[in-house]
Amino acid sequence: MRKNSWLVIMLVLIIPAMLFTVSCAKKAVETAPAETAQPVVTQPATDTAADQAAAERARLEQERIAAEQAKRQAAMVFSEEDVYFEFDSSALRPDAQDTLVQKAAYLRANPNVSVTVEGHCDERGTEAYNMALGERRAQSAKDFLVNLGIASNRLSIISYGEERPIDPGQNEAAWAKNRRAHFAID
Repeated sequence: MRKNSWLVIMLVLIIPAMLFTVSCAKKAVETAPAETAQPVVTQPATDTAADQAAAERARLEQERIAAEQAKRQAAMVFSEEDVYFEFDSSALRPDAQDTLVQKAAYLRANPNVSVTVEGHCDERGTEAYNMALGERRAQSAKDFLVNLGIASNRLSIISYGEERPIDPGQNEAAWAKNRRAHFAID
């Protein structure tokens, strides 16, 4: 009986072990098929490079045109802004000095620009006196610019005396406009 009891114990242990092993087997997991990526349609690299090069050329041309317009505008402002003097004087007023500082900045930014400083007077005084006073006014403006670091060989002077009035009136307001140094870009 001993044999039978061993047989029963074995069966009791072996049968549940076999059932446990079979029942715990890994189940195969079904996976959904992976989505296939749609091919990305790209243009050939040469077209893209050509388009980029054309866009870059267009951008550079626009920048060049804008820079030229800004340069012309700055030159126009430079030429249109005169320096004014008191009656019978070639001394620079504080507002004239401020204007000349701005003109020096323009000349520093444009090293290829040469300028003629024109001295003008009102109609009072003799022609010879006004020619000399116009020259002193032009020289005063030139000297100030040279002291600010502008090369003397870029600046020339001329006196027109009373010959080219900006305002032909014969009153103090007109005369004040005519007592000036004008800057002409060569």
